Amino acid sequence: MPQNEWRPDTRVAHAGVGNDPAYGSVITPIFQTVTYQHTSDGFGPYDYSRTDNPTRHSLAQCMTELEGGVGTSVFGSGMAAITALAHLLKSGDHVVVTQDAYGGTYRLFQDTFQKFGVTATYVDTRDPDQVASALTAHTRLLFIETPSNPLLQISDLKILTELAHDHGAWMAVDNTFMTFLRQRPFDFDADFVVYSATKYLAGHNDVVAGLVISRTAELAEEIAVICNASGGILGPWDSWLLLRGLKTLDVRLDRQEQNATVLAQFLARHPKIQAVYYPGLPDHPGRLLHQGQSSGPGAMISFRLHDPEFVGPMMDRLRCIIPAVSLGGVESLITHPFYETHRELPEAVRMSLGITPGLVRLSVGIENVADLLADLDQALQAIP
Repeated sequence: MPQNEWRPDTRVAHAGVGNDPAYGSVITPIFQTVTYQHTSDGFGPYDYSRTDNPTRHSLAQCMTELEGGVGTSVFGSGMAAITALAHLLKSGDHVVVTQDAYGGTYRLFQDTFQKFGVTATYVDTRDPDQVASALTAHTRLLFIETPSNPLLQISDLKILTELAHDHGAWMAVDNTFMTFLRQRPFDFDADFVVYSATKYLAGHNDVVAGLVISRTAELAEEIAVICNASGGILGPWDSWLLLRGLKTLDVRLDRQEQNATVLAQFLARHPKIQAVYYPGLPDHPGRLLHQGQSSGPGAMISFRLHDPEFVGPMMDRLRCIIPAVSLGGVESLITHPFYETHRELPEAVRMSLGITPGLVRLSVGIENVADLLADLDQALQAIP
């Protein structure tokens, strides 16, 4: 069977295999070098590791194949990847962004690039009419998260991509929560897929990385030029760690989803919980849409306590679940978005979006689900 006909879990397990023509190493080696010897006739395929490196190149090639794109640029963080997208814009351009997107994304477009004359509008991308109203003749980029962070809101990839293209704008999808194993934006003709590869792709909370995968060769070349010029690249050691992490993505994500489904059902029944946000629950808004454009609910849960005063005491009682920012790793992490991941948004905006002091975000890991249930249960006992 040809490799391009392998099933996704097999292709993931073989990430980076067979990319060493010099020695035939099964696993891509770490090419810990800055520069490369050349002859008077000119350079070979590599000249300087900011421009390219064999380990990073293997990772990029692997992600291009797994995502179904044309080219991948590898960055030192997810925000460096989104910044590269923003560098496609010029003064006078406009971008439309999911309203409850990650706080760092909000800060980038609202503060940093506003200084360069790029304006941004934040809308509820669940509503195509709101998106259509926000798009203008100057809009060059529609940037969405689905599910969104932290409220797990679902936006229609097909309709929004069509809207963006009808207005001459690029469509970019932050696919961090789902990964290519659960959601494939290029199937809906998105132009870019963006990752904080720190999260599920790496999966072990030991590397910070970002990716931009492009749908066309022209766009891939533009991003590659920006990556080289801006210098926000990933080093060979971290590239190797990311390749290693990718190999277990399928089995990790399966276990995380199984655990998340059990925890979400537990939280939905708990009297101390006001609301639970998880695409796998029957009453989650947008669940049917999500099922139509993805193959799983993911492993992120947000929930709201009746009384925000008890968020702190609850988190302090946790022992197995770790209070920390970030997500997608093998360890379960719990975060308070109002004060942590989304603190960059003005308080009035946070409150209006439902990112209130009572909201908690849970990234479910691969621990034994009975231990996670017991930990949550005893922590919730702190609430009168």
